[in-house]
Amino acid sequence: MSDLKISWDEYHRSIESLANQIHQSQWEFDRIVCIARGGLRVGDILSRIFHQPLAILAASSYGGEHQTERGKLSIANQLTMTGNRFGHRILLVDDLVDSGVTLQQTVSWLKDQYPEIQELKTAVIWYKACSIYRPNYYVSYLPDHPWIHQPFERYDNFELVDN
Repeated sequence: MSDLKISWDEYHRSIESLANQIHQSQWEFDRIVCIARGGLRVGDILSRIFHQPLAILAASSYGGEHQTERGKLSIANQLTMTGNRFGHRILLVDDLVDSGVTLQQTVSWLKDQYPEIQELKTAVIWYKACSIYRPNYYVSYLPDHPWIHQPFERYDNFELVDN
């Protein structure tokens, strides 16, 4: 199993491909919820493309010094969003589905917290075969389990220098 290194251009083309797939499905939604941190950029771009409001839900199952150790999933107590109306058809986005636990538990959390949800679909760039959760939309199916090096990860170890 080799690592997968993604450039900024590949990353943005993948999000555009995801948007096209969602558009081609003709499914209409009235709110995008992104899972922070990985889904922030994906959610932001899809929100701009589809002209739909964005809500942010912080969740994390990674910890440790370099955020590479998987642990227990932690979900924020509430969404961050503007407007009074949440919506009935929700598109939940993240960058990838690895074990599937984050998407699975986030879907349950959203349905518990927002009973007005009538339909919820999920979208990711990368879908790993080892996942217990299958997203509705994805760009790349990965039959193995590579570590995906996304272009923004260079900032995980970025050091500011005092002058």
